[in-house]
Amino acid sequence: MEAIVRADGRQLRLVEGQEFEVNRIEGEPGDIVDLDVMMVLDGPSVTVGTPLVEGAKVRARITQHGRAPKLVFMKYKNKVRYRRKFGHRQPVTRLVVESITKG
Repeated sequence: MEAIVRADGRQLRLVEGQEFEVNRIEGEPGDIVDLDVMMVLDGPSVTVGTPLVEGAKVRARITQHGRAPKLVFMKYKNKVRYRRKFGHRQPVTRLVVESITKG
């Protein structure tokens, strides 16, 4: 069984046991999080929500908090010796899908 969920402003296609990352969410490692289900794919049958599927749940467990790889940006102005280099590391949470229920 697969589900398309709305998490972190994105839509993700998930199956049971899959690991994925989203922007940092509240909770400690080991906590369970329920995600909004937009579509459930169960073999040949497809259930589409308007916008969410009633009663469907995707339960995910928080495995760890961390930071994404560093993104490096640079400002540069020609002929005036102006250069600025800066970076950013987004805080992320790694989740693993525990179960998908149709409802």
